[in-house]
Amino acid sequence: MVIFQTATEPHELQQILELQQRNLFANVSKEEQLKEGFVTVSHTLDILKRMNDVCPHIIAKDGDKVVGYALCMHPGFSNEIEVLRPMFDIIETKVPKIGNYIAMGQVCVDKDYRKKGIFRGLYQTMQNTLKSQYEQIITEVDAKNKRSLQAHYSVGFELLNTHISGGQEWKIIGLGTE
Repeated sequence: MVIFQTATEPHELQQILELQQRNLFANVSKEEQLKEGFVTVSHTLDILKRMNDVCPHIIAKDGDKVVGYALCMHPGFSNEIEVLRPMFDIIETKVPKIGNYIAMGQVCVDKDYRKKGIFRGLYQTMQNTLKSQYEQIITEVDAKNKRSLQAHYSVGFELLNTHISGGQEWKIIGLGTE
């Protein structure tokens, strides 16, 4: 049975990194990228832990195995990951005032657990866990990652901005926590 919770143990963070590596853009075939989606950023254990210390990541577990995650990234980490800097710059300068927000730094579900409600469960847990602290969850998705965009729109995310960075088109999307 899959349960949703915040990450509290070092081995959970390690399992997040392992799941991330299996689904990283560079490690997934073009066919799989189109069909299953991909993740863009490769985190270090250090940054993952520091982010978790500020705002714990949301994970889905089956027994002791992490089968999905949604990373919580406080805006204070905006300069820590190069590919995400433009997103934070645009949120601060071009997105209508949104109040207090948390960035969802990356979401991923293990291939064997897809199409079972894990994605939706991660975001519902994230909303419920963070609603007393943040008004909105914001993330950005590579416009080529159609599966991810479709999944985000299906749980209620709305388009806030489209921009080009690093030669790629990105969609900044937001979800209210209420």
